[in-house]
Amino acid sequence: MYDIPDIVAGKLASLPDSPGVYLWKDAEGLVLYVGKAKSLRSRVRSYFAGDHETSVKTRHLVRLIRDIETIVVPTEAHALILENNLIKEYKSRFNIALRDDKSYPYIKVTLNEPYPRVFVTRRFQSDGARYFGPYTDVGAMRRALNVVKRIFTVRSCRYDMPSEMPERACLDWHIGRCKAPCVGLQTQDDYRAMIADVVQFLGGRPEEVTRRVRAMMEAASASLEFERAAELRDALLKLETIEEPTAVMQVEGGDRDVVGFARDGDDACVSILRIRNGKLLARDHRYLNNAEGEPDDEILVAYLLQHYQQQPDRAREVLLPFDMAELALVETTMGSSRLRVPQRGAKRELMDLAMQNARHLLEEMKLTTDESDERAIDPVYDLQRELGLAIVPRSFVCFDISHAQGRDVVASMVWFENGRPKRSEYRKFKIVGEWGNDDFASMNEVVTRYFSRRVAEDHPLPDLCVIDGGKGQLHAAQDALTAIGLGSLALASLAKKEEEVFLPGRSESLRLSRRSPGLRLLQMARDEAHRFAVTFQRARRAKRTVTSQLLEIPGVGPTRRRALLKEFGSVQGVKDAGFEAIAAVPGFSRLLAAKVLAGLGVETPVAAVESALGPAPGGPADAAPMPEDCVEDCADDGVEDGVEDGVDDVTQATRPEPSIEIPADPPSSFQTLTE
Repeated sequence: MYDIPDIVAGKLASLPDSPGVYLWKDAEGLVLYVGKAKSLRSRVRSYFAGDHETSVKTRHLVRLIRDIETIVVPTEAHALILENNLIKEYKSRFNIALRDDKSYPYIKVTLNEPYPRVFVTRRFQSDGARYFGPYTDVGAMRRALNVVKRIFTVRSCRYDMPSEMPERACLDWHIGRCKAPCVGLQTQDDYRAMIADVVQFLGGRPEEVTRRVRAMMEAASASLEFERAAELRDALLKLETIEEPTAVMQVEGGDRDVVGFARDGDDACVSILRIRNGKLLARDHRYLNNAEGEPDDEILVAYLLQHYQQQPDRAREVLLPFDMAELALVETTMGSSRLRVPQRGAKRELMDLAMQNARHLLEEMKLTTDESDERAIDPVYDLQRELGLAIVPRSFVCFDISHAQGRDVVASMVWFENGRPKRSEYRKFKIVGEWGNDDFASMNEVVTRYFSRRVAEDHPLPDLCVIDGGKGQLHAAQDALTAIGLGSLALASLAKKEEEVFLPGRSESLRLSRRSPGLRLLQMARDEAHRFAVTFQRARRAKRTVTSQLLEIPGVGPTRRRALLKEFGSVQGVKDAGFEAIAAVPGFSRLLAAKVLAGLGVETPVAAVESALGPAPGGPADAAPMPEDCVEDCADDGVEDGVEDGVDDVTQATRPEPSIEIPADPPSSFQTLTE
């Protein structure tokens, strides 16, 4: 809840329950935000009713509000149009804004003049002229204008004809670039007919101009005007070479504009593919910023009203990437254009192409502004759209738990950057808590440990955290993140059986299409985390089971165990090595070699034992004293000298020394050893 300023509080009580537009103002009276509402009373009050945890922009806006102005209108459609006009007028800082919307050039044809001109301008005005563009690629615009100047004899002078007329023709007439309508050498009707061809050419219909020029060439040739026919022939060749590359691809249908959309947090990009007569001719795009906290449909509405609505050459059919709550209202402002959302077929394929272009342009912008080091692949954007994330998950992590019936419990974390594994950020964990096979507790522990350390060491956090499991694992991870102050981090879990995606705050699972690139990316991360966890768990289990027999042998501590495994490779290798080979290992005596073999259940030859102890005639009382190396080795018996590698919590209590099994009917001199 926020404190309501006194001025605003006094106006809240009298707000009508009708459509309208509201303007939030700061202490200096500057307009901070312009919004529309179906019910002014409900919408305005909502700003002070919640804490707006999910929108930093809204929280900051509410702190700055000191006054409000409202305008009541008859319908929602009127509110939509008025909101758009006020945003353009006030340029309020908290509204979605087109980036550099005044900097893109147009080609202007002054059809409102008796003798129209063709030139470049960056100011779009409702003055009766025809505008083509805007051209985001200035090079393409210059090439188009050069073609117009080479083929058509458009005047380049700035005389206000016919009120201003020069006394003689300029240089353009002498070099054949103009037919000098300024001195009456070309009629107004003939000049405007040529301008009509220019408009058709710039409008993406060069084939119509080509047919007309071809007919004129044939007519000139038939009337023996060969110089004129040659000029038209050269113009025709230029038109044909220009026409071919302008058709990027052939599609079904007539004229349509296909709107693609991509978003990454506060930045968004809209791309438009312009199709005329079934040919994809050009692409236009706009960047939008200040979009944090705004839903995708609101951003798209802002683009359609602030920019697309002003275009004079809108197609009759406009394809949109998704449905919008205000689709019908926006359509009423588009004149003859009809807004459609394709679901399948050729139109859907065009939409996918437009979306791909929007993603490409947004990635390009991110790379050039150093906001990203590497281009994100398309499935990353699909994952954002499928999960409804506010930002593109360029980096995300995936956790998995692995154990063998509650023993050797471990966890893994894999990191994906722009849809690709980043193995330098992989981590594996030994679960410290005595949870056994409680995956929920283990998941809570590993998420807490990992993110607590990332925060403490001030390392960057991922954009998304993925959990291998169902609702239980998801809630365990959510509790861990909330406890360390990261409750706003995007979180999702993927259950393997039905490939269901679970999201916080959503009771039902999200079932993505099996062909969804976003789902495939999640599966790849889940499988990689599982592989990494299982590999680590198996290594721990093997280490425990393989060395367990060596752990039982007194006098063989961690150092000697490592020496044996380094020399012979495995416990089986030690068994197969034999008495002499073990005794030759540095740090091992002949007596200790006999103990090792006895502890591993290998029968030791009598001669080897005699050699280890030396001759001992007589009974037990006459047994030879224990050699010094035996005393030293036996002193190593007992608890292990430390925790291996700093992570293994296996300890060994002092165990009774096992007897060495002697073959049947041993000589009496060995009774001392067996006692």
